[in-house]
Amino acid sequence: MTEPLLKCTTRHVRIFTAISNGNNLIEDNDHLTLDLDPDNEFIWEKQSIEKIQTRFLELVDAESGNDLSDYTLRKIGSELEALIRKMLQAGLLTYNPDCRVLNYSMGLPRTPDLL
Repeated sequence: MTEPLLKCTTRHVRIFTAISNGNNLIEDNDHLTLDLDPDNEFIWEKQSIEKIQTRFLELVDAESGNDLSDYTLRKIGSELEALIRKMLQAGLLTYNPDCRVLNYSMGLPRTPDLL
């Protein structure tokens, strides 16, 4: 019997025990795949993506040697969500006005007159 696919799904972060092959996920308990902002709610600069990826790798490395579980993936996903919120508040991310559903899930946009 094979192990079930472990995953963490938050609003802006999805983590899977799988390898991405095109639009398909191939189960692989030795790899984690990060799907960042699947609904394109934010406008991402290269530096912002790299910051999230670096933090993701740090969190995965910190869990090295521990049993991988849904809880572990949720913990990593929650940490990344908090970082996204912090980046948005610092002005390193902006909402994408062309997003399918613009609901300001991380709070209202910060504008100079509100700061």
